[in-house]
Amino acid sequence: MIAQLIKNYETGPSLLANSVSHMTDEQLDACPIAGKWSTRQVICHIADFEPIYADRMKRIIAEEVPTLLGGDPNDFIAKLHYEARDIGNELRLIEVTRIQLASILKTIDETDFGRIGMHSRDGELSIKTLLERITGHIPHHIETIEAKKRSLGL
Repeated sequence: MIAQLIKNYETGPSLLANSVSHMTDEQLDACPIAGKWSTRQVICHIADFEPIYADRMKRIIAEEVPTLLGGDPNDFIAKLHYEARDIGNELRLIEVTRIQLASILKTIDETDFGRIGMHSRDGELSIKTLLERITGHIPHHIETIEAKKRSLGL
């Protein structure tokens, strides 16, 4: 079960890259669905939260019940200039973050996936719970990207 979860985690970046591979900058920046982020904003959001999730899991592995800080994606989008960020760089960051963390996760005992940290908003979170959440993050956002592409006639 854990091995399959890690495998699914590892495949996320290629699924995401394939989803946006033929989009132009104009299409990446379009907001065809009112009130929803552009595809570029979605990619940057994922790239910002991948290292956060990786750090949380590393800290739980290395520390005893560490404090895990929450973050508001809307604060990130407002201040981190998503419109100026290069999609290729963002996709590479997502990929390399997952490669590194997966290599770490493959070395720990299965019982370690039950270790916990204390999230500032969500309370106790285990490595397994965090891994499940971040593994589902890319597929969730691919669905929104595909909806945007359909709205753009792609």
